[in-house]
Amino acid sequence: MTFDVAELIAARKWPADRSDRPLIIGIAGGSGSGKTTIAESVVEIVGPDLVELVTHDAYYRDQAQLTFEERTRINYDHPDSLESELLAEHLSELRSGRAVERPVYNFTTHMRTDATVRVEPEAVVIVEGILILAEAELRKLLDLSIYIDTDADLRLIRRLQRDIVERGRTIDSVLSQYESTVRPMHLQFVEPSKRYADIIVPEGYNPRAVGTVSSMIRHVLAERN
Repeated sequence: MTFDVAELIAARKWPADRSDRPLIIGIAGGSGSGKTTIAESVVEIVGPDLVELVTHDAYYRDQAQLTFEERTRINYDHPDSLESELLAEHLSELRSGRAVERPVYNFTTHMRTDATVRVEPEAVVIVEGILILAEAELRKLLDLSIYIDTDADLRLIRRLQRDIVERGRTIDSVLSQYESTVRPMHLQFVEPSKRYADIIVPEGYNPRAVGTVSSMIRHVLAERN
Protein backbone atom coordinates (compact mmCIF):
# COMPACT_ATOMS: atom_id res chain seq x y z
CA MET A 1 0.00 0.00 0.00
CA THR A 2 1.29 3.49 -0.85
CA PHE A 3 0.48 6.71 0.95
CA ASP A 4 0.55 10.21 -0.49
CA VAL A 5 0.37 13.15 1.90
CA ALA A 6 -1.16 15.63 -0.55
CA GLU A 7 -3.82 13.18 -1.73
CA LEU A 8 -4.68 12.23 1.83
CA ILE A 9 -5.11 15.84 2.92
CA ALA A 10 -7.22 16.65 -0.14
CA ALA A 11 -9.39 13.56 0.29
CA ARG A 12 -10.16 14.38 3.92
CA LYS A 13 -11.46 17.87 3.10
CA TRP A 14 -10.37 19.23 6.46
CA PRO A 15 -13.17 21.31 8.02
CA ALA A 16 -13.12 25.06 7.67
CA ASP A 17 -12.84 25.52 11.44
CA ARG A 18 -9.66 23.45 11.66
CA SER A 19 -7.46 26.47 12.37
CA ASP A 20 -8.88 27.08 15.84
CA ARG A 21 -9.38 23.58 17.18
CA PRO A 22 -7.31 20.40 17.55
CA LEU A 23 -7.12 17.88 14.74
CA ILE A 24 -8.47 14.61 16.13
CA ILE A 25 -7.01 11.42 14.69
CA GLY A 26 -8.32 7.96 15.59
CA ILE A 27 -6.14 4.84 15.41
CA ALA A 28 -7.94 1.50 15.70
CA GLY A 29 -7.07 -2.16 15.20
CA GLY A 30 -7.22 -5.48 16.99
CA SER A 31 -5.64 -6.11 20.37
CA GLY A 32 -1.88 -6.39 19.82
CA SER A 33 -2.04 -4.91 16.31
CA GLY A 34 0.61 -2.27 16.99
CA LYS A 35 -1.70 0.74 17.14
CA THR A 36 -0.22 2.00 20.42
CA THR A 37 3.32 1.77 19.03
CA ILE A 38 2.30 3.70 15.92
CA ALA A 39 0.46 6.34 17.96
CA GLU A 40 3.42 6.81 20.30
CA SER A 41 5.81 7.01 17.33
CA VAL A 42 3.76 9.80 15.76
CA VAL A 43 3.75 11.69 19.07
CA GLU A 44 7.52 11.34 19.32
CA ILE A 45 8.14 12.45 15.73
CA VAL A 46 5.76 15.43 15.69
CA GLY A 47 6.45 16.38 19.32
CA PRO A 48 4.63 15.90 22.64
CA ASP A 49 4.25 19.68 22.85
CA LEU A 50 1.96 19.50 19.80
CA VAL A 51 0.27 16.10 20.15
CA GLU A 52 -1.77 14.59 23.00
CA LEU A 53 -2.41 10.84 23.11
CA VAL A 54 -5.66 9.52 24.61
CA THR A 55 -6.31 5.78 24.99
CA HIS A 56 -9.79 4.29 24.87
CA ASP A 57 -8.62 1.68 27.41
CA ALA A 58 -8.55 4.36 30.10
CA TYR A 59 -12.33 4.62 29.79
CA TYR A 60 -13.28 1.11 30.92
CA ARG A 61 -16.31 1.44 33.17
CA ASP A 62 -15.67 1.52 36.88
CA GLN A 63 -17.02 -1.72 38.38
CA ALA A 64 -16.14 -1.03 42.02
CA GLN A 65 -19.54 -2.32 43.12
CA LEU A 66 -18.63 -5.84 41.94
CA THR A 67 -16.38 -8.39 43.60
CA PHE A 68 -13.01 -9.17 42.02
CA GLU A 69 -14.39 -12.53 40.84
CA GLU A 70 -17.33 -10.80 39.15
CA ARG A 71 -15.04 -8.24 37.55
CA THR A 72 -12.84 -10.96 36.03
CA ARG A 73 -15.90 -12.41 34.25
CA ILE A 74 -16.80 -9.19 32.42
CA ASN A 75 -16.38 -9.21 28.65
CA TYR A 76 -13.87 -6.37 28.30
CA ASP A 77 -13.78 -6.69 24.52
CA HIS A 78 -17.45 -5.75 24.09
CA PRO A 79 -18.27 -2.07 23.40
CA ASP A 80 -20.52 -1.97 26.47
CA SER A 81 -17.49 -2.43 28.76
CA LEU A 82 -16.19 1.02 27.79
CA GLU A 83 -17.63 4.37 28.78
CA SER A 84 -17.40 5.66 25.23
CA GLU A 85 -19.95 8.36 25.94
CA LEU A 86 -17.50 9.92 28.42
CA LEU A 87 -14.67 9.72 25.86
CA ALA A 88 -16.94 11.37 23.26
CA GLU A 89 -17.72 14.12 25.77
CA HIS A 90 -14.02 14.62 26.45
CA LEU A 91 -13.16 14.77 22.74
CA SER A 92 -15.89 17.37 22.25
CA GLU A 93 -14.43 19.41 25.10
CA LEU A 94 -10.96 19.19 23.59
CA ARG A 95 -12.32 20.27 20.20
CA SER A 96 -13.73 23.32 21.96
CA GLY A 97 -10.34 24.17 23.44
CA ARG A 98 -11.00 22.98 26.98
CA ALA A 99 -8.80 20.56 28.95
CA VAL A 100 -10.28 17.39 30.44
CA GLU A 101 -9.45 14.99 33.27
CA ARG A 102 -8.94 11.52 31.81
CA PRO A 103 -9.64 8.56 34.11
CA VAL A 104 -6.91 6.09 35.09
CA TYR A 105 -7.73 2.38 34.92
CA ASN A 106 -5.98 -0.43 36.82
CA PHE A 107 -5.91 -3.56 34.64
CA THR A 108 -4.84 -5.79 37.53
CA THR A 109 -7.81 -4.97 39.77
CA HIS A 110 -10.20 -4.19 36.88
CA MET A 111 -11.11 -0.87 38.51
CA ARG A 112 -10.56 2.82 37.99
CA THR A 113 -8.21 4.51 40.41
CA ASP A 114 -8.95 7.77 42.21
CA ALA A 115 -6.37 9.56 40.06
CA THR A 116 -6.97 11.37 36.78
CA VAL A 117 -4.65 12.70 34.07
CA ARG A 118 -5.11 16.19 32.67
CA VAL A 119 -5.32 16.25 28.87
CA GLU A 120 -4.75 19.58 27.18
CA PRO A 121 -6.31 20.63 23.82
CA GLU A 122 -3.03 20.56 21.91
CA ALA A 123 -2.87 21.14 18.16
CA VAL A 124 -3.41 17.41 17.56
CA VAL A 125 -5.19 14.79 19.67
CA ILE A 126 -4.64 11.13 18.83
CA VAL A 127 -7.16 8.69 20.28
CA GLU A 128 -6.42 4.98 20.01
CA GLY A 129 -8.24 1.78 20.90
CA ILE A 130 -9.66 -1.41 19.46
CA LEU A 131 -13.22 -0.06 19.25
CA ILE A 132 -12.64 3.58 18.26
CA LEU A 133 -14.16 3.05 14.81
CA ALA A 134 -16.92 0.74 16.03
CA GLU A 135 -18.63 3.60 17.89
CA ALA A 136 -20.58 6.05 15.72
CA GLU A 137 -20.40 8.79 18.37
CA LEU A 138 -16.61 8.60 18.32
CA ARG A 139 -16.29 8.30 14.54
CA LYS A 140 -18.09 11.58 13.92
CA LEU A 141 -15.53 13.40 16.08
CA LEU A 142 -12.53 12.17 14.08
CA ASP A 143 -10.85 14.19 11.34
CA LEU A 144 -8.83 11.18 10.22
CA SER A 145 -9.33 7.48 11.00
CA ILE A 146 -6.64 4.82 10.70
CA TYR A 147 -7.00 1.05 11.06
CA ILE A 148 -3.96 -1.14 11.80
CA ASP A 149 -4.52 -4.50 10.06
CA THR A 150 -2.28 -7.17 11.63
CA ASP A 151 -2.42 -10.97 11.36
CA ALA A 152 -4.14 -12.76 14.23
CA ASP A 153 -1.10 -14.84 15.22
CA LEU A 154 1.07 -11.75 15.69
CA ARG A 155 -1.65 -10.03 17.67
CA LEU A 156 -2.00 -13.03 20.00
CA ILE A 157 1.75 -13.23 20.62
CA ARG A 158 1.91 -9.53 21.46
CA ARG A 159 -1.13 -9.77 23.73
CA LEU A 160 0.44 -12.68 25.61
CA GLN A 161 3.65 -10.73 26.15
CA ARG A 162 1.85 -7.57 27.24
CA ASP A 163 -0.70 -9.13 29.60
CA ILE A 164 1.83 -11.38 31.32
CA VAL A 165 4.54 -8.74 31.76
CA GLU A 166 2.50 -5.55 32.23
CA ARG A 167 -0.78 -6.78 33.72
CA GLY A 168 0.29 -9.75 35.83
CA ARG A 169 -1.84 -12.33 34.01
CA THR A 170 -1.06 -16.02 33.56
CA ILE A 171 -0.69 -17.72 30.17
CA ASP A 172 -3.81 -19.80 30.81
CA SER A 173 -5.92 -16.78 31.72
CA VAL A 174 -4.77 -14.82 28.64
CA LEU A 175 -5.48 -17.72 26.28
CA SER A 176 -8.84 -18.42 27.93
CA GLN A 177 -9.86 -14.78 27.54
CA TYR A 178 -8.63 -14.70 23.95
CA GLU A 179 -10.71 -17.72 23.02
CA SER A 180 -13.86 -16.75 24.90
CA THR A 181 -14.07 -12.99 24.24
CA VAL A 182 -11.14 -11.39 22.39
CA ARG A 183 -11.40 -13.35 19.16
CA PRO A 184 -15.24 -13.42 18.96
CA MET A 185 -15.49 -9.68 19.70
CA HIS A 186 -12.75 -8.91 17.19
CA LEU A 187 -14.71 -10.71 14.49
CA GLN A 188 -18.02 -9.13 15.52
CA PHE A 189 -16.98 -5.53 16.19
CA VAL A 190 -13.33 -4.69 15.51
CA GLU A 191 -12.68 -6.25 12.10
CA PRO A 192 -15.90 -4.88 10.54
CA SER A 193 -15.05 -1.37 11.76
CA LYS A 194 -12.12 -1.05 9.38
CA ARG A 195 -14.56 -0.15 6.61
CA TYR A 196 -14.80 3.26 8.27
CA ALA A 197 -11.04 3.89 8.09
CA ASP A 198 -9.53 6.52 5.82
CA ILE A 199 -6.25 4.57 5.89
CA ILE A 200 -5.70 0.83 6.44
CA VAL A 201 -2.13 0.10 7.51
CA PRO A 202 -0.99 -3.48 6.82
CA GLU A 203 1.50 -5.58 8.75
CA GLY A 204 1.23 -3.85 12.10
CA TYR A 205 3.98 -1.31 12.74
CA ASN A 206 4.64 0.34 9.39
CA PRO A 207 7.37 3.02 9.35
CA ARG A 208 6.10 4.42 6.06
CA ALA A 209 2.61 4.92 7.48
CA VAL A 210 4.07 6.56 10.59
CA GLY A 211 6.09 8.89 8.37
CA THR A 212 3.08 9.74 6.22
CA VAL A 213 0.77 10.53 9.13
CA SER A 214 3.51 12.58 10.81
CA SER A 215 4.16 14.50 7.56
CA MET A 216 0.45 15.12 7.09
CA ILE A 217 0.15 16.54 10.61
CA ARG A 218 3.15 18.79 10.08
CA HIS A 219 1.78 19.95 6.73
CA VAL A 220 -1.63 20.88 8.19
CA LEU A 221 -0.06 22.61 11.19
CA ALA A 222 2.29 24.57 8.91
CA GLU A 223 -0.71 25.72 6.84
CA ARG A 224 -2.38 26.99 9.99
CA ASN A 225 0.66 29.07 10.88
